[in-house]
Amino acid sequence: MDATPWHRLPADLAPAMRPRLPSAARTIADAVAATTPAFADAAGTHVDRDVRAPVQVALERFADLAGTDEPALPPRIREVFVALGAAEARENRGPELLLGALRTASRLMLRLASEALAGLRPVTVDELIDLTDAVSAYVDELAAACTDGLTRQLREQAGEGERRRRQVADLLLRGGGQAATVREAAAAIGWPALDTLVPVLFPLEHARDVRFRFGGDGLVAERATDAVLLIRTGPRAERAILTEALTGRDAVVGPACDWAVLPEAVALTERAGALIGTGPAAVFADDHLTALVLRGAPGALATLATRRLAPLAGLTPARRAQLLRTLESWLRHWGSRTAVAAELFVHPQTVSYRLGRLRDAFGDDLDDPVVRFELQLVLAGKEILL
Repeated sequence: MDATPWHRLPADLAPAMRPRLPSAARTIADAVAATTPAFADAAGTHVDRDVRAPVQVALERFADLAGTDEPALPPRIREVFVALGAAEARENRGPELLLGALRTASRLMLRLASEALAGLRPVTVDELIDLTDAVSAYVDELAAACTDGLTRQLREQAGEGERRRRQVADLLLRGGGQAATVREAAAAIGWPALDTLVPVLFPLEHARDVRFRFGGDGLVAERATDAVLLIRTGPRAERAILTEALTGRDAVVGPACDWAVLPEAVALTERAGALIGTGPAAVFADDHLTALVLRGAPGALATLATRRLAPLAGLTPARRAQLLRTLESWLRHWGSRTAVAAELFVHPQTVSYRLGRLRDAFGDDLDDPVVRFELQLVLAGKEILL
């Protein structure tokens, strides 16, 4: 195919077109706005800058090309359309609007050129064919420049977005950051609320796929020997979803935690992986908290306490401490109310009342031997009673 089909255009085309260019630019810009309403709405008061100015540049350059074998767009003109594509990307608009506008402009450019030439003399069929080829090839060059700009901008935005996401992940994993700083960085990646997170450890080779799979709900930080996924609690962090998404990835899922204590939760997740090992199915640290506590894993007791004592979380500190002392004594004395009353120096009816409140809070869990053992482990930590 001819790379410069405009060299076959007659020499009298350019002088015939030039007087018509100002009005043609307005006509084409108005037609683009009319046939592509979303583009016009987005342009708003910037129609002259965003539509008419590029149309004017495109028409003038096409007139200059007639009868020459020059490349369609020299750098300074190509940059106009690269910038136009980049502006579309910054406005979160895809290429379909620009390509639709260029199709409209192409039809009207062909009409303009053919009418301008016909105003001077009769136009042959061969000239119309050459004119059609030239306009089509020229608009293809405009589209390529716009697409290049759009692609560059999207790549830049993606790179900046990923840089910000890495920054948030680093802040969270490092810990100790000012709350305002961390929350501001999180808001910049579309996380307006940053409260509870679930850490997941997995091999480095799965980082790319996990990053794609969890998208905006998760952050993936690559470390020296593994990768960490930080996912916000919600539907994507539900156990069934994580189990399916992480199958075959040798993943260890840590306990849900407040963002401020994430480094401790990651360390606990590492201990869980070392203790249990990994395999095709994801390992959940929550399933092994008792073993971790008995092996002295830092943070395991606090995590188990948070989970097991959650039913009392809404009480005042004094009321909570009172019920916890009663629960500890009741567990130790195998449910003997008399022994509990004697130890706590209260009336047996007071013990019955407190046990009723504990039953209301814990329900049937108080009859589960595993839960009772975990409660005894938790209550053995005297700091829990404070």
